[in-house]
Amino acid sequence: MDRLKELQTIVKTVVKRYADYREHELDELDTQVVLDDTHNHYFLQYVGWNDMERIHYCLLHLDIKNGKIWIQRDFIDHGVATDLLEMGVAKSEIVLGFQAPFKRPFTEFSAM
Repeated sequence: MDRLKELQTIVKTVVKRYADYREHELDELDTQVVLDDTHNHYFLQYVGWNDMERIHYCLLHLDIKNGKIWIQRDFIDHGVATDLLEMGVAKSEIVLGFQAPFKRPFTEFSAM
């Protein structure tokens, strides 16, 4: 299996794991999982209503670009990078896309 396929499998496993764990108590919210291997975009979001308030909340957004997993949004308590590392992804294969580009070289992960 080539590395892209391995990264896709890892990312989908992580996203699905968190989709199975319901963090909200609102029955009106749908948990939506988007797993797009064609464009390498992976989302976990909640969509629906809380009384009169519209909820459209992205909990997790990961992309695969240039052989690296870009964490675009991460509202997981311990950080999704921890899960990726535990599943065999090297720090050099993870980009904290939610960090400003000038800050990334100061992290322990890839800058680009």
